[in-house]
This record gives sequence, C-alpha cells and structure tokens, in this order.
Amino acid sequence: MQCRFVRGFRIWITAATCLWLMGCSPAADFHTDTVGPQQWDQLEGRYVVVNYFAEWCAPCLRELPELNEFHHQYGDSVRLFGVSFDGLNNEALATLRTEQGIEFPLIQNEPFPNLPFAQPQMLPATYIVTPAGEVKGPLLGEQTIDSLKRVTELD
Repeated sequence: MQCRFVRGFRIWITAATCLWLMGCSPAADFHTDTVGPQQWDQLEGRYVVVNYFAEWCAPCLRELPELNEFHHQYGDSVRLFGVSFDGLNNEALATLRTEQGIEFPLIQNEPFPNLPFAQPQMLPATYIVTPAGEVKGPLLGEQTIDSLKRVTELD
C-alpha cells in the first residue's frame, strides 16, 4: 500500500511540475518550420532579417539564392527568416520550400505570427530588426549578400 502511494504521489508531482512549467513559460511570438517556436526577446542582441516573398514574384525568386548564401555564410551572426506574403498554410509552405530550394527558416502562418511590423504592400520586401529591437524597413527590391551585410553592419 505504501509503495503504491509513493509511486502515485511521484507521478502527480511530475505532472503538476510539467503543467506549472508550461503555464509559466511565455508564448512564442512565431513558429518556424525548422527551428520551432521563437520569441523576439530571445533574439535581442543580434540582427534579424525578415524577408517577405511570394512564388508568383519573379524578383523574390531571383533573390532566393542570395538569401540562401547569406544564411549559410552569416547565420551564426544574423538570423534570417522568410515569410510567405500569401499566408500559405504550413503544408503549402513546406512544398514551396522544397520546390524553390529555400534553405533558411520560414515563419509559419499556423499559428498566426506576432511580428513587430505590418505586412508590406510591395515585394520583395525585407525588414531588419536591430540588436536593440529597432525595426528598419521595409527595404524594397531584391537584396544581395552585400546589401544585407551593409544593413546588418557585417561590413
């Protein structure tokens, strides 16, 4: 009898602790398809680049290789995220990633992301969030490795 009580009590304590920890952790501001939930305050202290694109936007597709290369070269210093202008569901976004060869994390639309700027009116559009949390942009037009290095002070 005593062993059953102790085992049951341990299970209850473990479950209660998990629920308490989940309830106290802040909600994610957005989710990505490769790195999971993200919070803006966890990204403070580094540059964040957020690029809006669409599969029907020729300049957006032309800049993807530059964005991929920027991500590979500077991903340890600057976080790069892509956002579908069309608000694709997560399944369609995964298909687009494969079809277009996108190699950097994409912000998912399910659940709806909390971004510190409005959706742009033109494409391609890129926002820069500074290490202090200041939002710059949108930078309109195709971005290159060099243009992104300049605005993220990597030059």
